Amino acid sequence: MPSRNIFDTEHQIFRESVRKFLAEEVTPFHDQWEKDGVVPREVWNKAAKAGLLLPTISVQYGGSGADFRFGAILTEEIGYSSSSGLGIPLHNDIVAPYIEAYGSEELKRNWLPKMASAEAIGAICMTEPGTGSDLQGVKTSAQEDGDHFIINGQKTFITNGQNADIMIVVAKTDPKKGARGTSLILVESTREGFSRGRNLDKIGLKAQDTSELFFQDVRVPKSNLIGEVNQGFVYLMEQLPRERLLSALRAMATVEAALEWTVSYTKEREAFGSKIFDFQNTKFKLAEVRANAVVGRVFIDRCIELLLDNNLDIETAAIAKLWASEVQGKAVDECLQLFGGYGYMREFPIARLFTDARINRIYAGSSEVMKLIISRHL
Repeated sequence: MPSRNIFDTEHQIFRESVRKFLAEEVTPFHDQWEKDGVVPREVWNKAAKAGLLLPTISVQYGGSGADFRFGAILTEEIGYSSSSGLGIPLHNDIVAPYIEAYGSEELKRNWLPKMASAEAIGAICMTEPGTGSDLQGVKTSAQEDGDHFIINGQKTFITNGQNADIMIVVAKTDPKKGARGTSLILVESTREGFSRGRNLDKIGLKAQDTSELFFQDVRVPKSNLIGEVNQGFVYLMEQLPRERLLSALRAMATVEAALEWTVSYTKEREAFGSKIFDFQNTKFKLAEVRANAVVGRVFIDRCIELLLDNNLDIETAAIAKLWASEVQGKAVDECLQLFGGYGYMREFPIARLFTDARINRIYAGSSEVMKLIISRHL
């Protein structure tokens, strides 16, 4: 792969620490977590002690005060190791930034240090059974009642749903205004009227707890409002480019991992008296994966630079997410094919990667929504 000049020595040191943590505390146990459908909280505690939680949040709120590249490294290493159960990137680089960017001083001082220490695990509740990627169609309501909001609604496909202690809930505070009547409200899992539904049975990401969540007359003080009332959709649009870049980062890391595994396997495995790697078809398939991996890496690194300069716009992030996730799907499928029957066995990492990768074309905005966003800029 081309040299990556966007990272300094301190970033490489952090990458090595993440890689060591995953090798010792995650990879050996991941198969069991897939059977359990959830990552134990003790792993979150260990991640906190290893300095892996909230690296990009300000020191005054319990973080490390580092730049986005540290979050990018963590996301990439999770992709390389196929540790798909860890919901840490969402906790670190999606939930916490909403609180730091828009939350009151009280919310920041109360919750960010707890998120950094793993005392509180975070989730964000956008998707509903009838909305999918259409955030303007949110039906969950938050009605004002004196000094409180009363929240009613249902969310689904919520990452960290079983473990979460706090949730940022996307709710309509003024349904008549459509998207402009949306707010973000922090809800604690201890609130009366909140309940968790089933841990969803997915075709991939089996170790990641993904849940249905229910809100029935949940009373939340107005001090839990993140930012200003009816500004939620604006905040979502400001932060979604970061989330979509994270998806692209994860996608490209898995492409690189799949390529490495497949090259190694095909150079060892024989068929018809020759190494599978020596067949022209194999070389051509892997050359295409390699080319896409190199092109993708250069473009995604440029997107990281844009984010660091606060210049990653909605369209560019959509392009990155669309291109990377589509390339990922094709590349992982091509690599699995070269494993033959063994590629269909879950004991081989490529099999897990195949089922895990499929969701990337759906979550954080489906490929169709990305195309819609891009088309608006034509």
